[in-house]
Amino acid sequence: MAITIPAAYVETFETTVRQLAQQKNSRLRMCVSEVNKTSEKHNWDRLAASTARAKTSARMVSPAGGNGSGAVDSTDGLAWTRRNTVLATFDTGEVIEQEDIIQMLIDPKSASTENLVMNMQRQVDDIIITAALAAAADGAGSTVAFPAGQVVGDYTGEITLDFVLNVAELFDTNDIDPDEERYWVIGPKQKRKLMQLIEVTSKDFQDKAALATGYLPNFMGFNWIVSNRLNVPAADQIDSFAFTKKALGLHVGGDIQSRVAERADMSFAWQVYLWLNMAAVRVEDEHIVHAKLADTVA
Repeated sequence: MAITIPAAYVETFETTVRQLAQQKNSRLRMCVSEVNKTSEKHNWDRLAASTARAKTSARMVSPAGGNGSGAVDSTDGLAWTRRNTVLATFDTGEVIEQEDIIQMLIDPKSASTENLVMNMQRQVDDIIITAALAAAADGAGSTVAFPAGQVVGDYTGEITLDFVLNVAELFDTNDIDPDEERYWVIGPKQKRKLMQLIEVTSKDFQDKAALATGYLPNFMGFNWIVSNRLNVPAADQIDSFAFTKKALGLHVGGDIQSRVAERADMSFAWQVYLWLNMAAVRVEDEHIVHAKLADTVA
């Protein structure tokens, strides 16, 4: 005789959607300079450092140039340059049939919108990460390559205490104001490697217990940000970078916006649509360091 009692078993379902593991918010947006302008382009004006001259006699001609010249018609004045952002649009969406809503215990429109918002938050980080190490557009329409002098490492070495000190030295060599907050974006393997250093985990060196919390303290003057979105040029390599807020500019023409509406052309299915209008550029080269690291843990 067949056993049929399983046919009477009761199945239960959750009343909320479980969003699978994913980065929910932008981790870098708060670390860059942001402007909100409804324009096609935005110019980030820059003024280079100037020098003083020695006044060696009485009644010298007043200096006309910021670099110490005394000539009235001097052309060596203050050095003005600019960087430029051109807005780009990114969007995402989902279509939900009317019958899907009827046959589900939950409202898929709400869950889909939440999921797509997190998608767009990650897109903001992708915009910033791409701009950090890419060629930057200047005011004349030309591009400025990432300066070789701001690169540390060659992908063969893992992150170490001396590597961190080397990057910090470069910031100091560039006369970066010590009051400027410094950030460093690393991957999970770099975090693991740092947590193996006694200088990071021991209270003899830190006033915060990194091992107790699982989070890196403000080590060596850097606020550490762990991201899975960094560029990987080849196997076991990662493009990490350290920077200050002045290094990168984010031009926001239209922040993340969402629309949910019925589509008459698709059997009145619900369309969930999100878009943003943003661009980023490297503004001050001296404020960013490209750390070419081996993405390994020996």
